[in-house]
Amino acid sequence: MPPMTQLVMRPDTRSPLEAFVACAHQMLDPATPESARRAIEPRLLAQLPALRALGVFELFELRSPALRAWVQDELAGLEQELGAHHG
Repeated sequence: MPPMTQLVMRPDTRSPLEAFVACAHQMLDPATPESARRAIEPRLLAQLPALRALGVFELFELRSPALRAWVQDELAGLEQELGAHHG
């Protein structure tokens, strides 16, 4: 498998799924500096509402246990937030 190259994000040219995958690859890459991870995190989080609405997480499972747990926690927070706004 060829090594992953760092992807440059252009928010207006990527679908939510493409943006999420690009961010996730960078977050999981041990060579990514912590400062870059902190910058990537909000971009990754910004994709979650669209991906949840599309049902992506019902169709696919994230293979990284740490990323999967983190995304599940964030999605649970979104569900609580949505419930608070509609309840």
